[in-house]
Amino acid sequence: MEKKKRGSFTGHLGFVLAAAGSAVGVGNLWRFPYLAARDGGGLFILIYLILLLTFGHALMASDIAIGRRTKKSSVDAYASMSPKWKFLGIITFLVPVIIMTYYAVIGGWITRYVVTYFTDEASAAAGDGYFVSFITNPIASSSFAVLFMAMTAFIVYNGVEKGIERASRIMMPLLLIMIIAIAIYSLTLHHTNEDGTLRTGLDGLKVYLVPDLTGLTVHRFLQILLDCTSQLFFSLSVSMGIMITYGSYVKDEVDLGKSATQIEIFDTFVAVIAGAMIIPAIFVFTGADGMSSGPSLMFVSLPKVFNAMGGTIGVIIGAAFFIMATFAALTSCVSVLETVTSNCMEIFHTGRKRTTLVLSLVYIAISVVIALGYSVFYVEVPLPNGTVGQILDIMDYISNSVMMPFISILSSILIGWIMKPEWIIEEMEKNGEKMGRKKIYIVMIKYVTPIVMTILFIQSTGFLNFLA
Repeated sequence: MEKKKRGSFTGHLGFVLAAAGSAVGVGNLWRFPYLAARDGGGLFILIYLILLLTFGHALMASDIAIGRRTKKSSVDAYASMSPKWKFLGIITFLVPVIIMTYYAVIGGWITRYVVTYFTDEASAAAGDGYFVSFITNPIASSSFAVLFMAMTAFIVYNGVEKGIERASRIMMPLLLIMIIAIAIYSLTLHHTNEDGTLRTGLDGLKVYLVPDLTGLTVHRFLQILLDCTSQLFFSLSVSMGIMITYGSYVKDEVDLGKSATQIEIFDTFVAVIAGAMIIPAIFVFTGADGMSSGPSLMFVSLPKVFNAMGGTIGVIIGAAFFIMATFAALTSCVSVLETVTSNCMEIFHTGRKRTTLVLSLVYIAISVVIALGYSVFYVEVPLPNGTVGQILDIMDYISNSVMMPFISILSSILIGWIMKPEWIIEEMEKNGEKMGRKKIYIVMIKYVTPIVMTILFIQSTGFLNFLA
């Protein structure tokens, strides 16, 4: 039998880069900019930052501290806290299990665009039907999903230090360099419309950063608040067992409070700079209308922008962007698979290599099915939140809109009222460090988090639609 040994990060930097890699995903590169453009620019960013320092920090600190204190992944971590709450660990474990079914498919889409920009197809990618043509092609879509899944499995197979940490140490600095470089270039762009109107990258930056209070009502403010909460919730990789798993690999001498703060800063910096990269470019070539394209922004709108830049520079910027997006997707996908692998190793008492191989084969098969959900297995299913989804959308809705808010509600009750906040604080101050924002943490985990997450859960599940 393969000997089961729990890995660990080499130290503070390795943990921060790996955890930041998990937090920085595709959502930072398109969802944050899209929501900011839709929800009042600087107003969205301001509210997001306030929530990050309070609500987000409470969730992040809790997950990391639970992981290191128990030295276990989510299933056994919650069971060791309170045997009666093992069910919460099981539910938490199921979230990455579900997310892993489709994340490689999305990663495959991004990888396809990398190939596109390196094979002289950049102008074709700007066509209206390019993306749809790709995802509805059974062989092409499933092949790239398998490729991305294989890359993810290779990193996880090599373990915590030699696989995850080493990959994060390479990919995260490169991602940061590329995103800053493209953001600076975006600010230099300018374009004159047929009617003579000149739009510049700096004009787009103002649209992005300056708070827009036009038409602000109580209802709209609450919607912006929920959008900020949702983005923060998903962006930090909390309430899905990932940070608990990564926390379990952290050595005792690492300052958890400092690490959590640095992860939050890195994640938010990437998201804000991504907005400064994408919004000005979209604004210059398509105006305000192009910024509200939502989920299609990355695969439909941005290729049009890169094509409008013209010549070699458009191809270079496009290739750099999708390489960067691949890094972001890969580090996030690795964290999801690692969480599933770690839990399975504990549940079935198996070693890393065997567990990773079995899970990889299973998820390769499932990823193909999900990829074929836009062609061979195409369906249209009405969802409770009022949208209509295919197989991928259904899996995403179950994990993100239903399970994750529900887990946050229960975990805040467990920590705030049963284990007590001091249980987390003790771990955060284990080596004599002082936990910053301690009083805010207690208020957040006991009172604010259960209320906010209940509201988000009701809104996300569309429960109010049934009452209306």
